[in-house]
Amino acid sequence: MARGEQRGGAGARVALGAARLTGFLDRRRRAAAAAESAAPPVEPVDPVESIPAPREVVRVVVREPAPAVELPRARPRNPHPGRPATPADAVPWGLRVAAESAWRLLLLGAALYVIFYVVDMLRLVAFAILAGLLISAFLEPTVSWLRRHGVPRALAALGTFLAGLSGIGLVGWFVFWQVSTNISDVSAKASTGVQQLHDWLVKGPMHLTPQQLTQFTKQLQTAIGSNTDQLTSLGFTTVNIVIEVITGVLLAVFTTYFMLYDGAKIWNWVLRALPSQSRYAIAGAGPKAWATLTAYVRGTVAVAFIDALCIGIGIQLLGVPLAMPLAVIIFLGAFVPLVGALVTGTLAVLVALVTSHSLYTPAMVLVVLVAVQQIEGHLLQPLILGRAVRVHPLGVVLGVAAGSIVGGIGGAIVAVPLIAVTNTVVGHLRKRHAAADEVFEALEAAQEAAAQAGSGVPDHSPEPAPSS
Repeated sequence: MARGEQRGGAGARVALGAARLTGFLDRRRRAAAAAESAAPPVEPVDPVESIPAPREVVRVVVREPAPAVELPRARPRNPHPGRPATPADAVPWGLRVAAESAWRLLLLGAALYVIFYVVDMLRLVAFAILAGLLISAFLEPTVSWLRRHGVPRALAALGTFLAGLSGIGLVGWFVFWQVSTNISDVSAKASTGVQQLHDWLVKGPMHLTPQQLTQFTKQLQTAIGSNTDQLTSLGFTTVNIVIEVITGVLLAVFTTYFMLYDGAKIWNWVLRALPSQSRYAIAGAGPKAWATLTAYVRGTVAVAFIDALCIGIGIQLLGVPLAMPLAVIIFLGAFVPLVGALVTGTLAVLVALVTSHSLYTPAMVLVVLVAVQQIEGHLLQPLILGRAVRVHPLGVVLGVAAGSIVGGIGGAIVAVPLIAVTNTVVGHLRKRHAAADEVFEALEAAQEAAAQAGSGVPDHSPEPAPSS
């Protein structure tokens, strides 16, 4: 067929050339005839020659070039059929996936290390902000309730803030008053307890001699005297710690007040600082995270109060001195879930061991601590914090351990609410993406149905089963 087309094209060109030549000759003939008509006729003109030759009609067909078909390249022949052509083909698929996951995990670990390093450098500001968030989450429902009842925002925030600050001050004054009132009695009982411990070491199963105890005391005094420089530097370090604590407390106070007063404006400012593609997702996750944090703080306060009340009543009935200050310390320690009340409760065991005349009282204090801890882990935590936190107890314990390693006591307190808030945010983003996928699928199905209805093609797709 191609050869026929070539031949047809050649014939057309020949005919076109002939037509042009005929026209040229015709024009020459006409010019000659005009010249002869002006002169006397010599010879008669042939009528046949005066008739112009007809032109041939040439149809030029322009065809679109055929699309270029890229032929598959022949792979080079493998000179070694027994092994893969490239080294990458020899790597198993599982190893490739592991390598891809490994470098991404390393990159994520490096990012987390940088974040923790920056937080450690600014730990004073970071802990102040986190403490302000926790206290604001506890006091914010009161501010909202006052505003719903017509109290202005500034007055509601200031009143709630002053009430919370007064409550903390009263608790601190109560602890100081109890300790200063009972310190003489506790000192006398502690001296008696130390003497009893001395007698037990000499006359008990240890069978130590007074000379050995005296030698041990001298060694202790020598160690203290030789490490005077270290103790002095420790004293300066203690002063620095006190200054940092006071600064952190002041920062937390200011953070709490402004969170209560301008929390919405601060949140809007944070949203404006984010990329525009992420604002809608974070704007929906923010209120849910704040609700989770509020529920966690209020539930933790309730659990800590119950722990401190039960343990305080138990050690008061057992006759342990400083029962109320110890209960307050246990209340503060209970903000670390599952282990805080037990760790701070050991102070009550030590006080009972020093001030009592037998092992019965400290043993019973330990029994009270373990019993309250079991009630907290199996009853209070699931009922009060289970719906708000939704974190497995193993995750709570591991989070507390990791937080204490990274940030000490502050890290242990902040670890669990951080895990709970992260869990809430991740769950919300997953649901949002799933809902977006469902919407896109519904839109595509509607577009396909509209296209089929416009083309008149019946839809033979099976109908979805009715949902129960």
